[in-house]
Amino acid sequence: MSFAQNYHKWILSEFSPFLGSSIAEIGAGAGNFSRLLLDMEIQSLAAFEPSHNMFPLLHDAVKQDSRATAINSYFEAEACPTLFDSILYVNVLEHIESESRELANAYAGLQPGGYLLLFVPALPWLFSEFDRNVGHHRRYNKKPLIHLVSSAGFMPIKTIYFDIAGILPWYVNFTLMKNSMSASSVSVYDRLVVPIMKSLESFYSPPIGKNLLMIAQKS
Repeated sequence: MSFAQNYHKWILSEFSPFLGSSIAEIGAGAGNFSRLLLDMEIQSLAAFEPSHNMFPLLHDAVKQDSRATAINSYFEAEACPTLFDSILYVNVLEHIESESRELANAYAGLQPGGYLLLFVPALPWLFSEFDRNVGHHRRYNKKPLIHLVSSAGFMPIKTIYFDIAGILPWYVNFTLMKNSMSASSVSVYDRLVVPIMKSLESFYSPPIGKNLLMIAQKS
């Protein structure tokens, strides 16, 4: 997904009003989204990545910015010396087996009134061999996601389906044909389709989409 710059910018445009000044990004991977966050007017970014393979890439991606700290571990609220204004999970929550425990941890790590920012794969019937191979435990529907986040104590503010155009290509390529994702296909979709869909979905929230985006607040 390092080739999906427009896609990541689209996600960030939805999150940006809720970022605050101190941010924790959970599962930051190679730092592709982290670099975009550092283009914003924020004071600090704690980027957590437990993978020993991915962490050196994350460290290299953010090391030149004094506002950023790359942390090679899972996020544990108890170990953090400060509370955050926002905590982000971009294509991460679906990898975590105990999602309820993780959301409770996120709740503990936020300032009162802070924001949980989630981006997850949607529609369980799209679950594919590719999902399984990259470590996804699930895909989400809107109402169960709202219930899950509400049960953790958050107040959902915005929950939208995202990228309706991606449903058919995903279903054909991954669910039916069991293909793998290629950098070239991601790049083409990102350049040709994403700008159009971002414009359209800014005026019309689709009733269904390949992903779900949620903004929820710690009450």
